[in-house]
Amino acid sequence: MTRKEKADRIGIILDELYQEWPIPLDHKDSYTLLIAVLLSAQCTDKRVNTVTPELFALADNAFDMAVQDQAEVQRIIRPCGLSPQKSKAIIGLSKILVDKYQGEVPADMEILETLPGVGHKTASVVMVQAFGVPAFPVDTHIHRLAYRWMLSNGKSVAQTEKDLKKVFPKEEWNRRHLQIIYFGREYCPARGHRRENCPICKQYGRKSMD
Repeated sequence: MTRKEKADRIGIILDELYQEWPIPLDHKDSYTLLIAVLLSAQCTDKRVNTVTPELFALADNAFDMAVQDQAEVQRIIRPCGLSPQKSKAIIGLSKILVDKYQGEVPADMEILETLPGVGHKTASVVMVQAFGVPAFPVDTHIHRLAYRWMLSNGKSVAQTEKDLKKVFPKEEWNRRHLQIIYFGREYCPARGHRRENCPICKQYGRKSMD
């Protein structure tokens, strides 16, 4: 069975399990999504969602955030970890959005990747979830599962992204990345995983989960 054939079959299972794929980070627009995704680095979505209500009550747009005291932003987001770096990035990117883009988040991958604290994965998430532009953000769940399902060799996140884009049709990328995240959390955790109980791994996964 080729990787493409396996991906097609895995896609059928994912569609059966997840007919809806809500965005896990609470947000109301592209700006609040960008900030939430930035905060999610090395932090769970659940924790981010407990922090952002207070943060967005303080400032929920680039104009208001750009003039905030970094210490106050850092205090609010401290539970998310890396608060000194993240608070600096949040205020820094907000100032850039105000100065260069009328306070709006640009729907441009290359521009997004130039903003403080915004890497390729964060930019990809924003492009997909805020603007509906096909992309395949690869987080730890997706990277791990792509290797388990032998859809990629697991050498790097960048390679996993390339491999998944090859085996899944472009029109499926936006939903597949969310479906795989939800599947990883529910059926295919990093620890305590039982191959025989996993709807996908028992058919298409590696015999060794290492």
